[in-house]
Amino acid sequence: MPKFKKMGSLMIILVFSMLISPSFCSQESSQFRRPMILEYPDGGVAEQEEMNLECTSWRIAVEANNLNPWKTIPQECADYVKNYMTGKGYKLDLERVSNEASVFAKTVNVGDDSKDVWIFDIDETLLSNLPYYSDHGYGLEVFNGVEFDKWVGKGMALAIEPSLRLYHEVLSLGFKVFLLTGRSERQRDVTVQNLMNVGFKNWDKLILRDTEDHGKLATIFKSEKRTEMLKEGFRILGNSGDQWSDLLGHSMSTRSFKLPNPMYYIP
Repeated sequence: MPKFKKMGSLMIILVFSMLISPSFCSQESSQFRRPMILEYPDGGVAEQEEMNLECTSWRIAVEANNLNPWKTIPQECADYVKNYMTGKGYKLDLERVSNEASVFAKTVNVGDDSKDVWIFDIDETLLSNLPYYSDHGYGLEVFNGVEFDKWVGKGMALAIEPSLRLYHEVLSLGFKVFLLTGRSERQRDVTVQNLMNVGFKNWDKLILRDTEDHGKLATIFKSEKRTEMLKEGFRILGNSGDQWSDLLGHSMSTRSFKLPNPMYYIP
């Protein structure tokens, strides 16, 4: 028995020596070119990608007007909407809408009677209120009219640059420019000053909500104002707005251009 134990010990030493020898290690490394410890993909990354797809789908449904009415963005899409509004995607989408509107405007043979009109909404169409919405979760909070009116009163909204370029191009082509907004008549002075401060000038009409217009849905209010334009003999050829209520209803324009806005919905 001692002899067999001694032989067993020698065999163990021999095998161990082979395992740690350079030649053996070299052979093994040529056969196994990947780590023997398996690394599983990070489940969190896959979940985030899935959430981004869900939120993109939600945003597209919003822009296509397939998801109305709604009051706030989904809680789980808070970061997604913030990143979209402050990132390259929103800017590219704004550029695309304005470029398409520009192409159409150039095809119009504007009449000599000064009756061809292009309508622009103001908030999130000409003026950006992102500084306000950055403090209110980019649409995560239910809209507070009182707080928003305080922001409007500061007159600090920024120009949406692609819209500013389109605005001046439309004017240069001979269109009459009418601004049709859901803002109140009592905000006229600050609205005029804010628009002019950031480069919007020489519009023909600025139409705001008067006392009798408060309480009307935006679709009804803006449809009524467009009808009045038609009765006055104007031809509404173009209309730019960030809400479907800026564009739909009756007395619609020949072409309408919807700017992106996943932060809020106005019926």
